[in-house]
Amino acid sequence: MPDKLVTIAEFADSVEADLARQALADFGIDSVLAGSGPVNPFAGVPAVGPIRLQVIESKASQAREILESKNVREQ
Repeated sequence: MPDKLVTIAEFADSVEADLARQALADFGIDSVLAGSGPVNPFAGVPAVGPIRLQVIESKASQAREILESKNVREQ
């Protein structure tokens, strides 16, 4: 059975969310941004709800450690 996606962080700001996603990508961890607002930092419209950063369940612990070490701000 394939790993499911789990939320490891939530952000109110799309730029912060994208920076966190890129920090994980730098370590080879694929992630997705999901939420009720736009995730394009150039959209010019603020997010309506939290933007969730999600990774596959087997990478969640490692991803959280990376975000903590990079001091990425979660909202």
